Amino acid sequence: MVLKDPYGGLTRRDFIKRVGATGAFAVVGSSALLAACGSGDSDTTVILSGGTGGAPSTKFREPTTSVSGDLKILLWSHFVPAHDDWFDGFAKEWGDQVGVNVTVDHIGVGDVPAAIAGEIASGNPEHDLLQYIAVQSQHEPSVVDMTDLVKEAESRYGTMLELTRKSSFNPNTDKFYAYAPAWVPDPGDYRKSLWTTAGFPDGPSTWDELLTGGSDIFANQGVQMGIGMSQEIDSNMAGRALMWSYGASIQDEDEKIVLNSDATIAAVEYMKELFENAMTPEVFAWGAASNNQGLIAGELSYILNSISAYRSAQDVNPEVAADVFFTPALEGPATALAAQHVLYNWLVPDFSGVNGDAAQEFLLHYTENLASATWHSKLYDFPAFDERVPDLNDWLDNDPFGSQPATKLQVLKTSTDWATNIGHPGPANPAIGQVFGEAIIPVMFAEAAQGNKTPAEAVAEAESAITAIFDDWRGRGLVGG
Repeated sequence: MVLKDPYGGLTRRDFIKRVGATGAFAVVGSSALLAACGSGDSDTTVILSGGTGGAPSTKFREPTTSVSGDLKILLWSHFVPAHDDWFDGFAKEWGDQVGVNVTVDHIGVGDVPAAIAGEIASGNPEHDLLQYIAVQSQHEPSVVDMTDLVKEAESRYGTMLELTRKSSFNPNTDKFYAYAPAWVPDPGDYRKSLWTTAGFPDGPSTWDELLTGGSDIFANQGVQMGIGMSQEIDSNMAGRALMWSYGASIQDEDEKIVLNSDATIAAVEYMKELFENAMTPEVFAWGAASNNQGLIAGELSYILNSISAYRSAQDVNPEVAADVFFTPALEGPATALAAQHVLYNWLVPDFSGVNGDAAQEFLLHYTENLASATWHSKLYDFPAFDERVPDLNDWLDNDPFGSQPATKLQVLKTSTDWATNIGHPGPANPAIGQVFGEAIIPVMFAEAAQGNKTPAEAVAEAESAITAIFDDWRGRGLVGG
């Protein structure tokens, strides 16, 4: 329900005193705002509309600054479609409440990076707020510094998760080039029946077991594995997880390039063996949805992905969904780490005419309601501020969206222990963002797996390309090392 004048002509504070917790708008809590941001009446949260079917209610705080005009938002088409149905209504409801005309444009995930780059390069962006599901640090020179927004959010909700902070903050410039209030874990998704037959009823726990079991399944059950080596987001994530677990990385914590190492070469050698024994050449041409589609169709034994493929399978192929289970990051010779599957980078272009005040106020409203985002994404979206979704662990213990068994998603409760940012062990600086955008790591693995180069040659070529990128950004003062 949208109420354009919730106070019936009264001041907001007098209205709250009159109706208390039983009126159409119920008081649900308060917290102090930063003195520089707050107005006298902006410290009370009220219910804007009630949740249904177990969904959390929508909570509302008066904006800390006066907002008006149009707010145009560009973001991906969510892998869990129910989220977009919720988000569009949620955004319009907020706009109606505060007097902002909000429009939302969704496009396919593979089209978002080029759309963002094009709008920023034009100098006259069509949207005030741009969102992508991976780091966009390469756009730092052309976007608004979100430091004040982050400080305000932390004053309300506590410290931001370190994973998302490192994915939105550049320590070399002290600038938050993005706002990252939510993220998504990247577990392994495996078919239990196939892996039980191969001798691993709980799925693989190590990269060695992945190779052994996946090879057996491919040879004896005719079902391949689905780890991409193409120029798309999932392949980027998978390659990094393998490298880190072998003790390799693109950069060290001081942002010095350390890619060309024995550990990286060993990881590339492993991926080549995995491809030769458990996969087919289609993994070199995959899009972001390919492993989802393969798992849902029952054609893959294991993928590295979020729970989105599983949620889709619940609707279109329940038999496969019942057979899909999850593993945490696989253990390698050095450790067990995975990249966050999705990282929400919200950007405000730094150009005249952009409605930056409304954009940032909307993001505070979105953060206030992260519990709704998590619920309507069917537990896909996780919060960067833990207290915003206090029921998350209970939901994971007893999935409200029909998992059998209901405890199937419990493995995600420990995801902050094994998930990290794409720049690990350093930050996701602009050079890392460009390396990700150009898919240099998946290409490195693919060149070796296809036999075009030896593992050592593929690593050396990747290092050369990455060095040029780092040198460029370092020369601009945006990368350390």
